[in-house]
Amino acid sequence: MQSSTQTLLLGRTALVTGGGRGIGAAIARQLVACGASVTIAGRSVSALKDSADALGCGYVMLDLSDAASVESAFASRTSLDILVNNAGAVKTAPFQKVSNADWDATLAVNLTGAFLCCKAAVGTMTKRGFGRIVNIASTGGLAPYAYAAPYIAAKHGLIGLTRALALELARTGVTVNAVCPGYTDTDMVRSGVAAVAAKTGRTEQEALADFLKGNSQKRLIDPQEVARVVSWLCEPGSDGITGQSIVVAGGEVMH
Repeated sequence: MQSSTQTLLLGRTALVTGGGRGIGAAIARQLVACGASVTIAGRSVSALKDSADALGCGYVMLDLSDAASVESAFASRTSLDILVNNAGAVKTAPFQKVSNADWDATLAVNLTGAFLCCKAAVGTMTKRGFGRIVNIASTGGLAPYAYAAPYIAAKHGLIGLTRALALELARTGVTVNAVCPGYTDTDMVRSGVAAVAAKTGRTEQEALADFLKGNSQKRLIDPQEVARVVSWLCEPGSDGITGQSIVVAGGEVMH
């Protein structure tokens, strides 16, 4: 006998970009656990296949920097109830050392890719009268960090896109929200901590403490905490929640 949790999203189809690892994998796992039919998307077929096998879901090749790739990935889908724009990338550098190529690449993944996916999904959702779009932004979309100007600009833009689209779709049965994690316990953050420690001569514990200085709870966020918020936004009873930016960051940002 299935539990109530296992049937919350039964019959719903979901696509999670960047779903092969970190926060994306946690989101895919949570949606599967709630009964959804999930597909993860990314650029590496071999990595996607391994992750999909582990998560118990499907996969599709998708390069967010290529509009034709996005169009192709969505063209093969006959229905889509849930879109989670999770894929993201960050490269830190002082502003004057940010190249035009770095700027373009960062916006392509973190903002333009989400725009393309939303554009590909909205038509089907509005025709069916139901849809849930969840954009994984960042606390960096609500408050600035130094040395990451392209990423901060992209995430602020993603929250702006979320709000504008939520207004346009308010009477269609489609909701659009953003979830804004703080520093989360992922390979990407752990690698960043290790890199700072190596560059500064501090221990990894000291470097991590610097990362967490704005977090009132002084801890990394568990990816599963983010995943639960995403699934909650997709579950029955969430119809009235749209245009919101929900922070999961241990009190780092309050708004």
